[in-house]
Amino acid sequence: MRLLLVNHYAGSPAHGMEFRPYYLAREWVRAGHEVLIVAASYSHVRAVQPEMQGLAREEVIDGIRYRWLPTPHYGGNGVGRLRNILSFLRQLRGDAWRLTGEFRPDAVIASSTYPMDVWVARKLARLARAKLVYEVHDLWPLSLIELSGMSPRHPFALLCGKAEADAYREADRVVSMLPCVHEHMASRGLDLAKLHIVPNGFAPEEWQGSSAPLGADLDAHLAAEHAAGRVVVGYAGSMGLPNALDVLLDAAARLQDAPLSVVLVGSGHEAQRLAGRVQAEGLRHVRFFPPIPKAQIPTFLSRIDIAYIGWQRTPIYRFGIAPNKLIDYLMAGRAVLHSVQAGNDPVAEADAGLTVPPEDPDAVAQGLRQLAALTPAERRAMGERGRAYALAHHAYPVLAARFIQALS
Repeated sequence: MRLLLVNHYAGSPAHGMEFRPYYLAREWVRAGHEVLIVAASYSHVRAVQPEMQGLAREEVIDGIRYRWLPTPHYGGNGVGRLRNILSFLRQLRGDAWRLTGEFRPDAVIASSTYPMDVWVARKLARLARAKLVYEVHDLWPLSLIELSGMSPRHPFALLCGKAEADAYREADRVVSMLPCVHEHMASRGLDLAKLHIVPNGFAPEEWQGSSAPLGADLDAHLAAEHAAGRVVVGYAGSMGLPNALDVLLDAAARLQDAPLSVVLVGSGHEAQRLAGRVQAEGLRHVRFFPPIPKAQIPTFLSRIDIAYIGWQRTPIYRFGIAPNKLIDYLMAGRAVLHSVQAGNDPVAEADAGLTVPPEDPDAVAQGLRQLAALTPAERRAMGERGRAYALAHHAYPVLAARFIQALS
């Protein structure tokens, strides 16, 4: 098949997030399909932006054709980001005849987080007489309304709502990363026979062989904490409000007398404030470290005893969760402390740790004490169950094949 994937924020190993389009496309190419990814030249989630000279350009990465459309820089979620989105969609629409005539896709996949790309993808699919596929990352506009407090009557929310309804009505297939969306999508007009669940995943080869060594400071700190007899609780990922790291620090304050150490690796809007809390409150067994390369994540996770992931208490998670960092935790074979209330819970499904209520520092502290009291062998058994679960349900070769099966 020839697959045209529209993802505004698509990345690659050379550019950074978003990784899902790359990993799916690489598996499709390995299976003999042709893939063209169309993405914007600027995305706030990428670590490195493609080099541009004012015009659209193409490059091939691991057999995947990328077409970068030049879009303006922006910061935050204001007018600048909207201008970036509109620029991308306008250029994609202007490229429609050339793209479909040259590439001749069998399927056009709209996968840009925001739903308005489905309007242009619909035109591409009609010109090519191809299947139209709508891939759902988050439920816009509902996520904006429930997480960001946007009014349902806000013009942008109304725009997203119109695009969402059109997508459910006109797409030949709808692929959702979130597992518990059936009722919502049906209420918005989707024939559930079109719906297929394909969650987030991981690349198995990144977990084979030896991984990259850690930097000297982080390596030395982990060694010192273990030498002191402390059980290390680790967190690796973004540090924003949705990650509920204040709850972890509140729990750490309750665990000052316990043989526990908390190590957080990453960056984000809240990182500086959280580090200031640690210093101001004298949380002597909590340390922050800057982000590490993706190749070092398996090494870091192999050096901790318990992996932590937390969420805010919000109704939007009733539709399910699909966090990449949790899949990394499971693949690393770590016992996981999961602070969540959601429509699904991979930790409970895999029996790979403990789940406690969100935004409850006492429950998090008690859960960490409980996991720390287990023997290393008991925690290792939890981790092995989590790894087996991830291999069965979240490996990208499995997910890519499931996606193709949905198309046929």
